[in-house]
Amino acid sequence: MDRNVRIFAGALAGTALLLAGCGGGDGGKVRTAAAAPTPAGGAAQLQQQYEQVVGSVLPSVVKIETDQGEGSGVVYDGKGDIVTNAHVVAGAKQIRVTASSGGSPLKASLVGSFVADDLAVVKASGGNLRPASFGDSTQAKVGQIVLAMGNPLGLAGSVTNGIVSALNRTVSTKQEGAFPGATIGDAIQTSAPINPGNSGGALVTLDGRVIGIPTAAASDPQIGGAAAGIGFAAPSATVKKIVPQLIRSGKVSQSGRAAIGATVRTIVDPDSGEKSAVAVVEVTKNAGADKAGIKAGDLILAVNGTATPDQTALAAALANLKPGDTAKVRIQQPDGSKKDVQVKLGELPGG
Repeated sequence: MDRNVRIFAGALAGTALLLAGCGGGDGGKVRTAAAAPTPAGGAAQLQQQYEQVVGSVLPSVVKIETDQGEGSGVVYDGKGDIVTNAHVVAGAKQIRVTASSGGSPLKASLVGSFVADDLAVVKASGGNLRPASFGDSTQAKVGQIVLAMGNPLGLAGSVTNGIVSALNRTVSTKQEGAFPGATIGDAIQTSAPINPGNSGGALVTLDGRVIGIPTAAASDPQIGGAAAGIGFAAPSATVKKIVPQLIRSGKVSQSGRAAIGATVRTIVDPDSGEKSAVAVVEVTKNAGADKAGIKAGDLILAVNGTATPDQTALAAALANLKPGDTAKVRIQQPDGSKKDVQVKLGELPGG
């Protein structure tokens, strides 16, 4: 991806030289360049606000490089703890972080990951990293101006702008290398461009508060690539719930996410290759599934009327529910009979 960026930059440079060469048709006259217009009124105030936010928050956004790839991170506290996406550091044996302002890379180590929400914490050794200020994503408004800061395509310290396009989205990401995929609830949808390498960076409001961690861009099946202007960020409310637990113990004991209390796998039709249902592999003793009579070998067909042809669909259905809720689960038993059972949902354990 860096190669493509360099080629594009080279093309721009060539065009600039060509245009300069064409200037000879003016008979050698020297022209004075027109002064650039100065923003006035509201535009000047908005520009100034952009500059202030970037100057305040960008020093807290770092570039993360691993032996598996690269992404972004946001400094969480004054002890060197940095929040990023779990998929950025999945399977990494070496991690280095570099401040957006440059300087020598710092060695970092993985503190812990919570794959279900695609969040992780790494700790940098040495350096003097500035913590970001995290805001309240539950107060975000559709139409609110936001900036995305990170390391897209290896271009450290990049900033894009857009708005909050929608709230409370449920977003499922695909398996990526050592990362099995995740389903994020209450995700923030934004029009600020999210490109590879932005993952783990900051989605920031104009008052300089981080309200989300850019995580994924929607894909357009018609063009086979990213859909322009449709990106998603894990909300800061989730970050502030999960990250302190990872910092304390490297694990999450209170995820706030619903679970039926069973280990499952996706069933694929051997003839068509299509996913058809979720099979129960193991039931946790005394958990909701066990008390509802669900057993290993049963198929989970739907939750509250929403079909669950695979594990991703099941995770998405559960992401909209909370521990303690009761869900109607449609199952198919090994003899082919189907029935609805009421499952009191437990809490998804952390890794």
